[in-house]
Amino acid sequence: MSDLRNLPSIDRLLQTDSAAVLITKYGRPLTLEALRATLDAIRTTFDKTKTIPSEGAILAAVAERLEGWIAPTLRPVINASGVIIHTNLGRAPLSQAAIRAANEVAQGYSNLEYDLDKGQRGSRLTHAEELLTRLTGGEAALVVNNNASAVLLALTALAKRRRVLIARTQLVEIGGGFRIPDVMVQSGAKLVEIGTTNRVHLRDYEQAIAEQPIKLVMRAHRSNFAIVGFHTEPGLAEVVDVAHAADLPVVEDLGSGTLIDTASFRLDHEPTVQESLAADADLVTFSGDKLLGGPQAGIIVGRKPLIGKLKKHPLARAIRADKLCLAALSATLLHYLKDEALEEIPVWRMISASETELQNRVSGWIATLGVGEAIRGESAVGGGSLPGQILPTWLLALPNSSPTKFLSQLRDSNPPVIARIQDDRVVLDPRTILPEQDDTLLSILNKFPSEGKNSAEKF
Repeated sequence: MSDLRNLPSIDRLLQTDSAAVLITKYGRPLTLEALRATLDAIRTTFDKTKTIPSEGAILAAVAERLEGWIAPTLRPVINASGVIIHTNLGRAPLSQAAIRAANEVAQGYSNLEYDLDKGQRGSRLTHAEELLTRLTGGEAALVVNNNASAVLLALTALAKRRRVLIARTQLVEIGGGFRIPDVMVQSGAKLVEIGTTNRVHLRDYEQAIAEQPIKLVMRAHRSNFAIVGFHTEPGLAEVVDVAHAADLPVVEDLGSGTLIDTASFRLDHEPTVQESLAADADLVTFSGDKLLGGPQAGIIVGRKPLIGKLKKHPLARAIRADKLCLAALSATLLHYLKDEALEEIPVWRMISASETELQNRVSGWIATLGVGEAIRGESAVGGGSLPGQILPTWLLALPNSSPTKFLSQLRDSNPPVIARIQDDRVVLDPRTILPEQDDTLLSILNKFPSEGKNSAEKF
């Protein structure tokens, strides 16, 4: 009968060749901690098992524990879901140029806050600003860590303890519980709601401005839902005219922040940053990692005096962008300046991909795998952009007796593959799979048991 006295000591286990290998790979302190934890677990379960594992089994358990401890929780995945800007999967993948730019500044020192011409301290706030003003037509620009921060900074710096006017049709909530009203309250601004949940008129703005002192007019683009049916509200240019007549600035939160007309790709028109500035909005805020296709960032463009106030506000330091973001964002913006966004930025490559191109990719996969069917389907832009809008696509459909189990197996692969189920079959959308991931994807799919080519039982 086994006895706990037969459990090898830590010192004895440390003298084994297997332990030496673990120490080399994971370091002595972590290996020692894993040994203690593993032996403690054996002691805890001994009353039930009445067995003492062999030294080899113990060290194997230690290795498994160590691997679990150091395994990264943030991992690359293959997005076969068909949702282009997938918030849960990290939103927009970066272009190769953006990746190189971030890598270059990460490898050593950079002039993040150093003026090379003057040989003295500079400001990180200048990086990407000229590119943004040239692209959008804004007088000045500021980059912070995300769009929620951009909205918070604008309201805090310009309207703290003052009244801010906003239509009830725009009191939106986006993913993660981010609510425009909550952010406005957090900024210290006093919310003044006008209109109803489905209708707001220009006279609502005029009346509210006439009845009480207003500091700023706020507009929030409904980038993640649409109001249909009995709905009316004035356009941005009309609101700006009313606000400017009362000497009030207008801040518009565009959210998705596209620089390209989405209507060119059989989608509804999404307001562009350039259009908002052309309508004379004083400040426009938008995200860097949605339709812009860059890194996570909050971007503010508009009037130079207002941007200047934002730059000087203490909150600007707390939410500032880091060097990796600024490098990747600058490289992304250059794609637009060079008129190569559709070719170089993954989000726009995906949006602009033709049905023929997607069908050919699926056909190629089937030829390699020897199984599957090409079927028509739909992709979504996602990421709080173009709500309800879809793009026609072709899908690789893989039959399986247990689609849910198959999805789980795909998620357990390395790298994980995120697919979906349609008509009781697992389907993979080539629109959101980067072309350079094709070989890896096919290698993963080929690892699943097969009873022969062209057999539905393969999957």
